Amino acid sequence: MTLAPYACQPDESRGRRYSERMSTFRSPFQRDRDRIIHSSAFRRLKHKTQVFVEHEGDYYRTRLTHTIEVAQVARTIAGTLGLNVELAEAVALAHDLGHPPFGHTGEDALHDLMAPYGGFDHNAQAIRIVTRLERHYADFDGLNLTWETLEGIAKHNGPVIGPHASGSHAVKDGGEMPYALAEFNAEYDLELHTHASAEAQVAAVADDVAYNHHDLHDGLRAGLFSEADLLELPVTGPCFEEVDKLYPNLDPTRRRHEALRRVFGVMVEDVIAVAQNRLTSSQPQSAQAIRDMDGPIIRFSKPLYQNLKAIKSFLFTRMYRAPSVVEERKRVTAMINDLFPLFMNDPALLPAEWRADVARVRNETELARVVLDYVAGMTDRFAIQEHERLCG
Repeated sequence: MTLAPYACQPDESRGRRYSERMSTFRSPFQRDRDRIIHSSAFRRLKHKTQVFVEHEGDYYRTRLTHTIEVAQVARTIAGTLGLNVELAEAVALAHDLGHPPFGHTGEDALHDLMAPYGGFDHNAQAIRIVTRLERHYADFDGLNLTWETLEGIAKHNGPVIGPHASGSHAVKDGGEMPYALAEFNAEYDLELHTHASAEAQVAAVADDVAYNHHDLHDGLRAGLFSEADLLELPVTGPCFEEVDKLYPNLDPTRRRHEALRRVFGVMVEDVIAVAQNRLTSSQPQSAQAIRDMDGPIIRFSKPLYQNLKAIKSFLFTRMYRAPSVVEERKRVTAMINDLFPLFMNDPALLPAEWRADVARVRNETELARVVLDYVAGMTDRFAIQEHERLCG
Protein backbone atom coordinates (compact mmCIF):
# COMPACT_ATOMS: atom_id res chain seq x y z
CA MET A 1 0.00 0.00 0.00
CA THR A 2 1.32 3.45 -0.96
CA LEU A 3 1.35 5.81 1.99
CA ALA A 4 0.20 9.42 1.83
CA PRO A 5 2.99 12.06 2.00
CA TYR A 6 1.83 13.09 5.50
CA ALA A 7 2.07 9.52 6.84
CA CYS A 8 5.00 8.30 8.91
CA GLN A 9 7.26 6.47 6.48
CA PRO A 10 8.99 3.40 8.00
CA ASP A 11 12.26 4.05 6.19
CA GLU A 12 12.33 7.61 7.59
CA SER A 13 11.86 6.58 11.22
CA ARG A 14 14.03 8.44 13.72
CA GLY A 15 15.08 5.04 14.97
CA ARG A 16 15.40 3.49 18.40
CA ARG A 17 17.21 4.67 21.50
CA TYR A 18 19.45 1.60 21.32
CA SER A 19 20.61 0.76 17.82
CA GLU A 20 19.38 -2.56 16.39
CA ARG A 21 19.78 -4.38 13.12
CA MET A 22 16.79 -3.95 10.79
CA SER A 23 14.42 -6.88 10.48
CA THR A 24 14.43 -8.79 7.20
CA PHE A 25 10.66 -9.23 7.08
CA ARG A 26 9.07 -6.55 9.26
CA SER A 27 9.06 -2.76 9.21
CA PRO A 28 10.17 -0.91 12.36
CA PHE A 29 6.56 -0.16 13.28
CA GLN A 30 5.50 -3.77 12.78
CA ARG A 31 8.23 -4.82 15.20
CA ASP A 32 6.96 -2.26 17.72
CA ARG A 33 3.46 -3.65 17.42
CA ASP A 34 4.66 -7.21 17.89
CA ARG A 35 6.82 -6.35 20.91
CA ILE A 36 3.86 -4.64 22.58
CA ILE A 37 1.61 -7.67 21.99
CA HIS A 38 4.22 -10.01 23.49
CA SER A 39 4.91 -7.82 26.53
CA SER A 40 3.92 -8.79 30.08
CA ALA A 41 2.05 -5.52 30.54
CA PHE A 42 -0.15 -6.25 27.52
CA ARG A 43 -1.09 -9.68 28.88
CA ARG A 44 -2.07 -8.15 32.22
CA LEU A 45 -4.69 -6.00 30.50
CA LYS A 46 -6.99 -9.03 30.34
CA HIS A 47 -7.61 -8.74 34.09
CA LYS A 48 -7.82 -4.95 34.30
CA THR A 49 -11.13 -3.23 33.88
CA GLN A 50 -12.71 -0.07 32.51
CA VAL A 51 -15.68 0.71 34.79
CA PHE A 52 -16.73 -2.59 36.33
CA VAL A 53 -14.37 -4.59 38.51
CA GLU A 54 -12.98 -7.66 36.77
CA HIS A 55 -14.95 -10.30 38.68
CA GLU A 56 -18.38 -8.69 38.20
CA GLY A 57 -19.22 -10.40 34.92
CA ASP A 58 -17.69 -12.16 31.93
CA TYR A 59 -19.31 -9.89 29.36
CA TYR A 60 -18.06 -6.50 30.52
CA ARG A 61 -15.12 -4.98 28.71
CA THR A 62 -11.65 -5.36 30.14
CA ARG A 63 -8.68 -3.19 29.23
CA LEU A 64 -7.59 -5.91 26.83
CA THR A 65 -10.86 -6.18 24.91
CA HIS A 66 -11.08 -2.38 24.85
CA THR A 67 -7.53 -2.16 23.50
CA ILE A 68 -8.27 -4.67 20.74
CA GLU A 69 -11.37 -2.66 19.77
CA VAL A 70 -9.33 0.56 19.69
CA ALA A 71 -6.71 -1.09 17.48
CA GLN A 72 -9.40 -2.30 15.06
CA VAL A 73 -10.89 1.19 14.73
CA ALA A 74 -7.43 2.74 14.36
CA ARG A 75 -6.53 0.34 11.54
CA THR A 76 -9.75 1.19 9.68
CA ILE A 77 -9.33 4.96 9.93
CA ALA A 78 -5.58 4.93 9.24
CA GLY A 79 -5.95 2.68 6.20
CA THR A 80 -8.70 4.85 4.73
CA LEU A 81 -6.61 8.01 5.14
CA GLY A 82 -3.43 6.54 3.65
CA LEU A 83 -1.61 6.54 6.97
CA ASN A 84 0.78 3.96 8.35
CA VAL A 85 -1.55 1.29 9.71
CA GLU A 86 1.15 -0.52 11.70
CA LEU A 87 2.14 2.62 13.61
CA ALA A 88 -1.47 3.54 14.35
CA GLU A 89 -2.06 0.01 15.60
CA ALA A 90 1.10 0.00 17.73
CA VAL A 91 0.09 3.21 19.51
CA ALA A 92 -3.46 1.92 19.97
CA LEU A 93 -2.22 -1.35 21.48
CA ALA A 94 0.07 0.50 23.91
CA HIS A 95 -2.20 3.39 24.90
CA ASP A 96 -3.55 1.76 28.08
CA LEU A 97 -0.49 -0.19 29.25
CA GLY A 98 0.03 2.23 32.14
CA HIS A 99 -3.41 1.85 33.67
CA PRO A 100 -3.39 0.50 37.25
CA PRO A 101 -5.95 -1.93 38.66
CA PHE A 102 -9.56 -0.76 38.98
CA GLY A 103 -9.51 1.63 36.03
CA HIS A 104 -9.74 5.36 36.63
CA THR A 105 -10.63 4.71 40.27
CA GLY A 106 -7.23 3.11 40.83
CA GLU A 107 -5.55 5.92 38.92
CA ASP A 108 -7.22 8.57 41.10
CA ALA A 109 -6.14 6.78 44.27
CA LEU A 110 -2.52 6.42 43.11
CA HIS A 111 -2.46 10.02 41.92
CA ASP A 112 -3.30 11.16 45.46
CA LEU A 113 -0.84 8.77 47.09
CA MET A 114 1.99 9.82 44.76
CA ALA A 115 1.38 13.57 45.09
CA PRO A 116 4.47 14.01 47.35
CA TYR A 117 6.64 11.89 45.04
CA GLY A 118 6.15 13.31 41.56
CA GLY A 119 2.58 12.30 40.76
CA PHE A 120 1.01 9.51 38.74
CA ASP A 121 -0.40 9.57 35.22
CA HIS A 122 -1.22 6.43 33.26
CA ASN A 123 0.21 7.84 30.00
CA ALA A 124 3.51 8.59 31.71
CA GLN A 125 3.43 5.15 33.35
CA ALA A 126 2.99 3.54 29.93
CA ILE A 127 6.21 5.24 28.82
CA ARG A 128 7.94 3.92 31.96
CA ILE A 129 6.72 0.39 31.22
CA VAL A 130 7.88 0.30 27.60
CA THR A 131 11.23 2.00 28.31
CA ARG A 132 12.22 0.51 31.67
CA LEU A 133 9.94 -1.96 33.45
CA GLU A 134 9.68 -4.61 30.73
CA ARG A 135 12.91 -6.53 31.31
CA HIS A 136 13.16 -9.37 28.83
CA TYR A 137 15.80 -8.36 26.29
CA ALA A 138 19.54 -8.94 26.71
CA ASP A 139 20.67 -5.57 25.36
CA PHE A 140 18.29 -3.11 26.98
CA ASP A 141 15.48 -2.52 29.48
CA GLY A 142 12.05 -1.87 28.03
CA LEU A 143 10.95 -2.71 24.50
CA ASN A 144 13.26 -0.28 22.67
CA LEU A 145 10.39 1.04 20.54
CA THR A 146 10.86 3.54 17.74
CA TRP A 147 10.78 7.26 18.46
CA GLU A 148 7.48 7.55 16.57
CA THR A 149 5.71 4.94 18.71
CA LEU A 150 7.05 6.44 21.95
CA GLU A 151 5.93 9.88 20.77
CA GLY A 152 2.48 8.50 20.05
CA ILE A 153 2.14 6.93 23.48
CA ALA A 154 3.28 10.11 25.22
CA LYS A 155 1.17 12.66 23.37
CA HIS A 156 -1.58 11.00 21.34
CA ASN A 157 -4.07 13.21 23.22
CA GLY A 158 -2.19 16.36 22.22
CA PRO A 159 0.94 18.33 23.18
CA VAL A 160 1.89 17.83 26.81
CA ILE A 161 3.64 21.18 27.31
CA GLY A 162 3.77 24.57 25.61
CA PRO A 163 1.14 26.96 24.22
CA HIS A 164 -0.80 24.22 22.40
CA ALA A 165 -0.90 21.79 25.35
CA SER A 166 -4.26 20.05 25.31
CA GLY A 167 -6.07 16.98 26.51
CA SER A 168 -6.33 15.29 29.88
CA HIS A 169 -2.56 14.71 30.15
CA ALA A 170 -1.45 18.26 29.36
CA VAL A 171 0.68 20.20 31.85
CA LYS A 172 -0.87 23.64 32.32
CA ASP A 173 -0.72 26.68 34.59
CA GLY A 174 2.76 26.04 35.90
CA GLY A 175 2.03 22.42 36.80
CA GLU A 176 4.74 19.79 36.85
CA MET A 177 5.07 17.03 34.30
CA PRO A 178 4.63 13.52 35.80
CA TYR A 179 8.09 12.37 36.82
CA ALA A 180 7.95 9.17 34.73
CA LEU A 181 7.55 11.20 31.54
CA ALA A 182 9.88 14.04 32.55
CA GLU A 183 12.61 11.58 33.50
CA PHE A 184 12.57 9.77 30.16
CA ASN A 185 12.06 12.88 28.05
CA ALA A 186 15.16 14.44 29.58
CA GLU A 187 17.15 11.52 28.18
CA TYR A 188 15.32 11.07 24.87
CA ASP A 189 13.44 14.13 23.60
CA LEU A 190 9.93 13.32 22.40
CA GLU A 191 9.19 16.95 21.45
CA LEU A 192 6.31 17.18 23.91
CA HIS A 193 5.40 20.71 22.76
CA THR A 194 4.13 19.55 19.36
CA HIS A 195 1.20 17.43 18.26
CA ALA A 196 1.82 13.76 17.58
CA SER A 197 1.75 12.13 14.18
CA ALA A 198 -1.55 11.66 12.39
CA GLU A 199 -1.30 7.94 13.21
CA ALA A 200 -1.15 8.66 16.95
CA GLN A 201 -4.04 11.10 16.63
CA VAL A 202 -6.02 8.32 14.95
CA ALA A 203 -5.31 6.05 17.94
CA ALA A 204 -6.60 8.75 20.30
CA VAL A 205 -9.85 9.22 18.39
CA ALA A 206 -10.24 5.44 18.06
CA ASP A 207 -10.07 5.29 21.86
CA ASP A 208 -12.98 7.75 22.09
CA VAL A 209 -14.98 5.82 19.51
CA ALA A 210 -14.45 2.51 21.29
CA TYR A 211 -15.32 3.61 24.81
CA ASN A 212 -18.31 5.74 23.75
CA HIS A 213 -19.68 2.62 22.07
CA HIS A 214 -18.89 -0.03 24.66
CA ASP A 215 -19.79 2.02 27.72
CA LEU A 216 -23.30 2.32 26.30
CA HIS A 217 -23.35 -1.43 25.73
CA ASP A 218 -21.96 -2.29 29.18
CA GLY A 219 -24.30 0.15 30.92
CA LEU A 220 -27.30 -1.44 29.24
CA ARG A 221 -26.10 -4.92 30.16
CA ALA A 222 -25.61 -3.83 33.78
CA GLY A 223 -29.14 -2.43 33.92
CA LEU A 224 -27.94 1.08 34.81
CA PHE A 225 -30.17 2.53 32.09
CA SER A 226 -32.48 1.25 29.36
CA GLU A 227 -32.89 1.50 25.61
CA ALA A 228 -35.78 3.89 26.26
CA ASP A 229 -33.30 6.26 27.91
CA LEU A 230 -31.06 6.14 24.84
CA LEU A 231 -33.96 7.05 22.58
CA GLU A 232 -33.91 10.48 24.23
CA LEU A 233 -30.25 11.13 23.39
CA PRO A 234 -28.66 12.50 20.19
CA VAL A 235 -26.99 9.93 17.91
CA THR A 236 -28.27 6.92 19.87
CA GLY A 237 -31.95 7.93 19.50
CA PRO A 238 -31.89 8.16 15.67
CA CYS A 239 -29.95 4.89 15.47
CA PHE A 240 -32.57 3.01 17.50
CA GLU A 241 -35.33 4.62 15.42
CA GLU A 242 -33.66 3.49 12.19
CA VAL A 243 -33.43 -0.09 13.45
CA ASP A 244 -37.08 -0.07 14.59
CA LYS A 245 -38.14 1.14 11.15
CA LEU A 246 -36.09 -1.50 9.30
CA TYR A 247 -36.76 -4.39 11.71
CA PRO A 248 -40.09 -4.01 13.56
CA ASN A 249 -40.42 -6.22 16.66
CA LEU A 250 -36.79 -7.30 16.52
CA ASP A 251 -35.46 -9.43 19.36
CA PRO A 252 -34.25 -6.98 22.11
CA THR A 253 -30.67 -8.24 22.10
CA ARG A 254 -30.39 -7.96 18.32
CA ARG A 255 -32.11 -4.56 18.40
CA ARG A 256 -29.53 -3.27 20.87
CA HIS A 257 -26.64 -4.62 18.82
CA GLU A 258 -27.97 -3.23 15.53
CA ALA A 259 -28.50 0.23 17.04
CA LEU A 260 -25.13 0.45 18.75
CA ARG A 261 -23.21 -0.74 15.71
CA ARG A 262 -24.82 2.17 13.86
CA VAL A 263 -23.63 4.52 16.60
CA PHE A 264 -20.16 3.08 16.03
CA GLY A 265 -20.47 3.72 12.30
CA VAL A 266 -21.64 7.32 12.76
CA MET A 267 -18.52 8.13 14.80
CA VAL A 268 -16.03 6.44 12.46
CA GLU A 269 -17.54 7.93 9.30
CA ASP A 270 -17.58 11.40 10.87
CA VAL A 271 -13.89 11.22 11.81
CA ILE A 272 -12.91 10.06 8.33
CA ALA A 273 -14.96 12.75 6.59
CA VAL A 274 -13.57 15.54 8.78
CA ALA A 275 -9.98 14.30 8.32
CA GLN A 276 -10.34 14.03 4.55
CA ASN A 277 -11.69 17.58 4.34
CA ARG A 278 -8.95 19.00 6.57
CA LEU A 279 -6.20 17.11 4.76
CA THR A 280 -7.50 18.29 1.39
CA SER A 281 -7.59 21.92 2.50
CA SER A 282 -4.24 21.99 4.30
CA GLN A 283 -2.29 19.69 1.93
CA PRO A 284 0.42 18.65 4.44
CA GLN A 285 3.44 17.22 2.64
CA SER A 286 5.13 15.44 5.53
CA ALA A 287 4.49 13.83 8.88
CA GLN A 288 6.29 16.77 10.50
CA ALA A 289 3.80 19.18 8.92
CA ILE A 290 1.05 17.38 10.85
CA ARG A 291 3.02 17.76 14.10
CA ASP A 292 3.58 21.47 13.54
CA MET A 293 -0.10 22.34 13.09
CA ASP A 294 -1.82 24.44 15.74
CA GLY A 295 -4.50 21.80 16.28
CA PRO A 296 -5.22 18.12 15.65
CA ILE A 297 -5.94 17.01 12.10
CA ILE A 298 -7.92 13.95 13.28
CA ARG A 299 -11.04 14.79 15.29
CA PHE A 300 -14.83 14.69 15.38
CA SER A 301 -16.88 17.36 13.64
CA LYS A 302 -18.14 20.10 15.96
CA PRO A 303 -21.81 18.97 15.77
CA LEU A 304 -20.96 15.35 16.58
CA TYR A 305 -18.53 16.43 19.30
CA GLN A 306 -21.36 18.35 21.00
CA ASN A 307 -23.69 15.36 20.67
CA LEU A 308 -21.05 13.06 22.18
CA LYS A 309 -20.66 15.49 25.08
CA ALA A 310 -24.37 15.01 25.80
CA ILE A 311 -23.91 11.23 25.75
CA LYS A 312 -20.88 11.46 28.05
CA SER A 313 -22.83 13.64 30.46
CA PHE A 314 -25.57 11.02 30.51
CA LEU A 315 -23.05 8.22 31.10
CA PHE A 316 -21.35 10.20 33.86
CA THR A 317 -24.60 10.53 35.79
CA ARG A 318 -26.19 7.19 35.07
CA MET A 319 -23.15 4.92 34.88
CA TYR A 320 -19.89 6.32 36.27
CA ARG A 321 -21.70 7.80 39.27
CA ALA A 322 -24.38 5.14 39.65
CA PRO A 323 -24.78 4.18 43.34
CA SER A 324 -23.56 0.61 42.78
CA VAL A 325 -20.49 1.83 40.87
CA VAL A 326 -19.74 4.50 43.49
CA GLU A 327 -19.87 1.89 46.25
CA GLU A 328 -17.46 -0.32 44.36
CA ARG A 329 -15.19 2.68 43.77
CA LYS A 330 -15.04 3.28 47.52
CA ARG A 331 -14.20 -0.36 48.18
CA VAL A 332 -11.35 -0.60 45.69
CA THR A 333 -9.99 2.84 46.60
CA ALA A 334 -9.69 1.58 50.16
CA MET A 335 -7.71 -1.43 48.89
CA ILE A 336 -5.18 0.78 47.07
CA ASN A 337 -4.98 3.06 50.11
CA ASP A 338 -4.17 0.03 52.26
CA LEU A 339 -1.66 -1.65 49.95
CA PHE A 340 0.52 1.32 49.04
CA PRO A 341 1.51 2.39 52.58
CA LEU A 342 1.84 -1.25 53.58
CA PHE A 343 4.63 -1.78 51.04
CA MET A 344 6.14 1.63 51.83
CA ASN A 345 6.42 0.75 55.51
CA ASP A 346 7.62 -2.81 54.92
CA PRO A 347 9.30 -3.26 51.49
CA ALA A 348 10.21 -6.82 52.53
CA LEU A 349 6.61 -7.70 51.63
CA LEU A 350 7.43 -7.08 47.97
CA PRO A 351 8.39 -10.07 45.78
CA ALA A 352 12.10 -10.87 45.54
CA GLU A 353 12.61 -9.32 42.10
CA TRP A 354 11.19 -6.04 43.36
CA ARG A 355 13.29 -6.08 46.52
CA ALA A 356 16.35 -5.93 44.26
CA ASP A 357 15.10 -2.54 43.05
CA VAL A 358 14.42 -1.47 46.63
CA ALA A 359 18.04 -2.24 47.53
CA ARG A 360 19.14 0.50 45.11
CA VAL A 361 16.86 3.29 46.35
CA ARG A 362 18.46 6.28 48.05
CA ASN A 363 15.45 8.04 49.54
CA GLU A 364 11.73 7.82 50.22
CA THR A 365 10.78 9.21 46.81
CA GLU A 366 12.67 6.47 44.99
CA LEU A 367 11.08 3.86 47.25
CA ALA A 368 7.62 5.25 46.52
CA ARG A 369 8.28 4.95 42.80
CA VAL A 370 9.28 1.30 43.12
CA VAL A 371 6.14 0.61 45.18
CA LEU A 372 4.07 2.49 42.60
CA ASP A 373 5.47 0.41 39.74
CA TYR A 374 4.53 -2.75 41.61
CA VAL A 375 1.02 -1.69 42.66
CA ALA A 376 0.19 -0.06 39.31
CA GLY A 377 1.19 -3.26 37.53
CA MET A 378 -1.30 -5.36 39.49
CA THR A 379 -4.42 -6.72 37.85
CA ASP A 380 -7.79 -6.28 39.55
CA ARG A 381 -7.90 -9.88 40.75
CA PHE A 382 -4.30 -9.87 42.00
CA ALA A 383 -4.85 -6.62 43.91
CA ILE A 384 -7.93 -8.13 45.54
CA GLN A 385 -6.06 -11.32 46.41
CA GLU A 386 -3.05 -9.44 47.81
CA HIS A 387 -5.27 -7.18 49.89
CA GLU A 388 -7.06 -10.20 51.32
CA ARG A 389 -3.76 -11.97 52.03
CA LEU A 390 -2.00 -9.02 53.60
CA CYS A 391 -4.83 -7.09 55.20
CA GLY A 392 -7.52 -9.68 55.82
